[in-house]
Amino acid sequence: MKYLHTMIRVRDIDASLRFFCEGLGLKEMRRMENAAGKFTLVFLAAPDSPEAEVELTYNWASTEDYGSARNFGHLAFRVDDIYQTCAHLQSMGYTINRPPRDGHMAFVRSPDLISVELLQDGHLPPQEPWASMPNTGVW
Repeated sequence: MKYLHTMIRVRDIDASLRFFCEGLGLKEMRRMENAAGKFTLVFLAAPDSPEAEVELTYNWASTEDYGSARNFGHLAFRVDDIYQTCAHLQSMGYTINRPPRDGHMAFVRSPDLISVELLQDGHLPPQEPWASMPNTGVW
């Protein structure tokens, strides 16, 4: 398993970049603009640990009140076998909120309701029971 990033939602991308980059010294590693989804993702990292990133998610024109809980999004981990990982978590009694239908991505929540994204190293072919499993709750 390899730690990938932590995502936080931000209201003002420029103010956030000023704080994280100018204030803390993080560097912008990459950026993705998604016009269809109306969001921007900016990945930042500290110079001494470029492999551990902070993902700033800016949802265009959002009026949602993130409060003190919605501003934090999720932890993300790359796994060797997403189906095996999800089956193991499920056998321990955890709900797979967003099953890995595509063989690449799943979400599960910790006991404290922290959302955890699991990303397959590469892609696996769709596999049952995951391919037809519906989402459960929120993540």
